[in-house]
Amino acid sequence: MLEAAPAKVNLHLHVTGRRADGYHLLDSLVVFAGAADALSARIAEGLSLHLEGPEASALAGEADNLVLRAARALAEAAGVVPRAALTLVKRLPVASGIGGGSADAAAALRALNRLWGLGWSEARLAGLALALGADIPACLASRPCVMAGVGEVLRPAPPLPGCGLVLANPRIALPTPAVFRARAGGFRAAAALPEAGWADAAALARDLAGWGNDLEAAAIGLCPAVASVLAALRALPGCRLARMSGSGATCFALFDAPEDAAAATAALPEGWWRWGGGLHAAGAAGL
Repeated sequence: MLEAAPAKVNLHLHVTGRRADGYHLLDSLVVFAGAADALSARIAEGLSLHLEGPEASALAGEADNLVLRAARALAEAAGVVPRAALTLVKRLPVASGIGGGSADAAAALRALNRLWGLGWSEARLAGLALALGADIPACLASRPCVMAGVGEVLRPAPPLPGCGLVLANPRIALPTPAVFRARAGGFRAAAALPEAGWADAAALARDLAGWGNDLEAAAIGLCPAVASVLAALRALPGCRLARMSGSGATCFALFDAPEDAAAATAALPEGWWRWGGGLHAAGAAGL
């Protein structure tokens, strides 16, 4: 069983409130990029995880990876013995605002649901996923969506145009809790998205420019390199809009076409993690 674990990109992110338990309420238009980790699973006597790929070393010190926690949670909920040899090819940087760990856990749930012959629906898996992490239900579907609540309230996104994305990260980990703690200011309303969607990337960029990422200023305060990444992205020829994704430090630039985005990455510093292309196939009409 082989599953892609695509990067989650927050095209905008508004903080709309805060619950009594301290969790923030969000509003975000989420898409998934062609950049992805990959997870494979095969039947084995016990449960194990092998790490490969250019970003695997960042996870080597973790005593209990989220992928393994997801596997054990699914086995316990389904009443089965957790038997699987998992291999994670890690290509996405960790603690980077593009949901890499959440995407990996979601991929594990999808793969093991098939490997163990459970036949669980996406909705049933999503209920289990939420207990593991707020981003995991969205990553489980890996389709464009509007995320609300703490991440558990999902609805389909308006139709999206063909477009390209450049992702760039200065290779500085930025833990989400620290960014939320550093955030100043009040709350703002959810973005009013057009039901008919957008005709092209230029129209999408115009609307996105009126919204924002409410965590960006806090992230820059903790990691000034984020501002440098944004400046570099905005200077790329053909860039329609540049913004930080999630809690950072990864930022994205919106382009008219995947090939434009792929070509633009060559102008970014080689020391950064960088990627250019289109949307994940599950959410890419015509790409």
